[in-house]
Amino acid sequence: MIPKYSRPEMSAIWMDESRMATWLEVEIAVCEAWAERGLIPAEALAQIKEKAAFDVARVLEIEQETRHDVIAFLTNVGEHVGEASKYIHYGMTSSDTLDTGLGLQLKAASDILLLDLRHLLGVLKKRAFEHRDTIMIGRSHGIHAEPITFGLKLAVWCFEIARNIERLERAREAVAVGQISGAVGTYAMIPPDIEDDVCHKLGLAASPASTQVIQRDRHAEYMGTLAVIASTIEKMAVEVRHLQRTEVLEAEEAFKPGQKGSSAMPHKRNPIISERMCGQARIIRANAMVAFENNALWHERDISHSSAERVILPDSTILLDYMLYKWADLMDNLIVYPDRMMQNLWSSYGLVFSQSVLLKLIDNGLSREEAYRVVQTSAMKAWQDKTSFKELISQDETVRASITEAELDSCFDPARYLENIGAVFARLEKLEV
Repeated sequence: MIPKYSRPEMSAIWMDESRMATWLEVEIAVCEAWAERGLIPAEALAQIKEKAAFDVARVLEIEQETRHDVIAFLTNVGEHVGEASKYIHYGMTSSDTLDTGLGLQLKAASDILLLDLRHLLGVLKKRAFEHRDTIMIGRSHGIHAEPITFGLKLAVWCFEIARNIERLERAREAVAVGQISGAVGTYAMIPPDIEDDVCHKLGLAASPASTQVIQRDRHAEYMGTLAVIASTIEKMAVEVRHLQRTEVLEAEEAFKPGQKGSSAMPHKRNPIISERMCGQARIIRANAMVAFENNALWHERDISHSSAERVILPDSTILLDYMLYKWADLMDNLIVYPDRMMQNLWSSYGLVFSQSVLLKLIDNGLSREEAYRVVQTSAMKAWQDKTSFKELISQDETVRASITEAELDSCFDPARYLENIGAVFARLEKLEV
């Protein structure tokens, strides 16, 4: 079963209550910075910090009249604070509050996703070592290639998840940014050192230059990263779907008591979670395209990005959080069938060992062209006649003259393909979860 771990609620970050709480945090931090510079009297700052509050329902009610979310918010905060509220939002523009608050939200969302990714990596790493030597057929173009192990397949996924952790850490840094630069970003009404102080206090980097908004290439990078992570999950899900096909059945999703696969066919056990992951990955990739389009705004700003971000950022982070958790659960409980893997490996009449025979012939003196011709001739006949490749190749005069029986037997030993995978698992052992 999937190990328990502390997993904060992603959706809570995007609720109106949390969103406005970040706005208030930004506004109070700016007030504190102004007070340090003598603009706001100490008693006024004390009043602001003591009484500053908001009521979501009241803010939304005011917004019905103002048609402006930040003004509605500030009006409601002013109703709580009183006279000292005149100092709140001093020298700022709405995007200072909105974008800096968004930086706090995305930072918090990223922390949850990083927790999810590390948890998934732990599950995959555990199962990779569990199946380090579970031999199966490797496939290229969907066709039998050469033996691999199921653990090696999972190890490849582990390193991709590790790269996604690095990507998300970089993307988190890109969006964990604030700005307090005023209308059109000139600092005309608020000095740059306040921005530095506020962002430092909030745990954000200060944008080195902004217009009236933090530039959306940052958010495009972030959404692009989420899309890559979702695509990694889809990649794994497609593999599970293929492995669960009736004709293959080398692994399958756990089928829980009481679960039903079809309203019409009681026998069905379908890879429904894997299919769900594939569909949901498409949503996040589509949302990433919206983020790229948000980068081009008119002049110093417009708000064409805003309405889209209110959908794509909550939806994508919440959805990816779900996908990562669900996929870790699936992989932790994935049923693996080693006997079926070995049965499938031999179902192609031993043809998957053709390269071993080819190289042994070359080692024993044949040219590559001659060795290839000899091996391919027997391989094609074995496939056509549905007979043992080993038996056919052992009857070839050139082979009999070039390879001993013991050498030929060793060419058809699947275990020889495991001789060097230890290097991969040595690297995996060092991979931190």
